[in-house]
Amino acid sequence: VQHSLNVMLDFYHRGLISLEKIVEKMCHAPAICYQVAERGYLDEGYYADIILVDPDKLWTVSQDNIRYHCGWSPFEGHQFRGQVETTIVSGHMAYHQGQLNEQKMGMRLHFDR
Repeated sequence: VQHSLNVMLDFYHRGLISLEKIVEKMCHAPAICYQVAERGYLDEGYYADIILVDPDKLWTVSQDNIRYHCGWSPFEGHQFRGQVETTIVSGHMAYHQGQLNEQKMGMRLHFDR
């Protein structure tokens, strides 16, 4: 999951997918598919789940930046173009420039089923 957006940005930089299609596939479609209430869109009445990306920043996956609990990634050593700078979940900053916010600010998801 940590590198899924980076893979999509690789596809974007190769001209294989648009940024709009990435948003559709990674934000809107999961919220619709799993009927997650008030998520998946930047709109009034929805929770502010936002990422800020530097689309051209080059960086390499290494032990120092892997966040998986298993401690490894199949992408280790791979250079990506495009890096997440900030992650905001439910309006609260969860990640910023390599630093995780250790406060537990998560909320239970609600499903329209």
